[in-house]
Amino acid sequence: MKILGLHHITLVSADAQRTVDFYTRILGMRLVKQTVNFDDPGSYHLYFGDETGKPGTAITFFEWRGVRRGYAGVGGTHHFALRVATLEALLKWKRWLVDHQIRVEGPLDRHYFKSIYFRDLDGTIIEIATDGPGWTMDEAPDQVGTEFRQPPPEMIVNNRDEARIAAEMWPEPISAITPDMALMNGMHHITAISSDIQATHAFYADVLGMHRVKMTSNFDDPDSAHWYWGVDDGKPGTLITYFERDPANAHYTQMGAGQTHHFALAVADEAEQTEWRIRLSRAGYRVSPIMDRVYFKSIYTNDPDGHIVELATVGPGFPFDESVATLGTTLKLPPWLEAQRPAIAGSLTPLQVPEWRSVAEG
Repeated sequence: MKILGLHHITLVSADAQRTVDFYTRILGMRLVKQTVNFDDPGSYHLYFGDETGKPGTAITFFEWRGVRRGYAGVGGTHHFALRVATLEALLKWKRWLVDHQIRVEGPLDRHYFKSIYFRDLDGTIIEIATDGPGWTMDEAPDQVGTEFRQPPPEMIVNNRDEARIAAEMWPEPISAITPDMALMNGMHHITAISSDIQATHAFYADVLGMHRVKMTSNFDDPDSAHWYWGVDDGKPGTLITYFERDPANAHYTQMGAGQTHHFALAVADEAEQTEWRIRLSRAGYRVSPIMDRVYFKSIYTNDPDGHIVELATVGPGFPFDESVATLGTTLKLPPWLEAQRPAIAGSLTPLQVPEWRSVAEG
């Protein structure tokens, strides 16, 4: 019984079409499933990812049309990060985004990787992070995560050099997303906010069996802790990280557009899910029954601050009810909602979905 890595993150969108346009046309992701929130079938649930939306690449949205913006805080997610391999690809992304009139922060040196930050049109903070150099920058491979590591002072100083950072960008215009820029490897990490990092550690390490791979501080707020948990050696795509904030001085998250509803970790199958239900319940955590999401099975629990955490199976996957070639092009409903299709479809604004072509196809 083992957590395999990240499965998906689900955020709130105030406008489904605007979200489709941003994640497909600006970020080059594929809309792999156009369906509804199974618990609220009058609203869209959209999934973006790689060619098939495999676990770890899926970024999903509930459309709460016209909802006002929420804000990050304790019990919520701060941001999620997507992966690229190299600094060169990161600088190309900065140029591409800036040329599309999107404000970009960075690149910033996070010691274990480099990254840029920007927001989607609902205000979600998105990071793009390099895969390396990794956790062994300041600890031996068999010791990662065992001792607190203070960020190097010179790195903090360099990250405050606004003129240098602003000038660090790919020198030529980018006419299209290049293969090295493609976000087909999915998420690097998800970062949430905790009021008690030790309680959070007990949840991820003691209950879920994940490996703490780094104890450091928030590089932008050095007085607060920033811890990372992952699978095995903490490879990108398996990482959950938390900032610790004092609840006496920090507000709790407010759900709304741009905020995370929940995130999901991947497990092998329903048999393991059943074992996880027992383990979570015995540890004193609320846990839902196994729920059929058609493309995977799910259980839901909460971290110690109340953030919804889902454990989702890796299969059967998004090609379950449509071919790979046609993924995301039409509204798909679960069998138990098909009889309501006319009413459901009538309550939704039809989407214009651009034709998807992989970067390799041009």
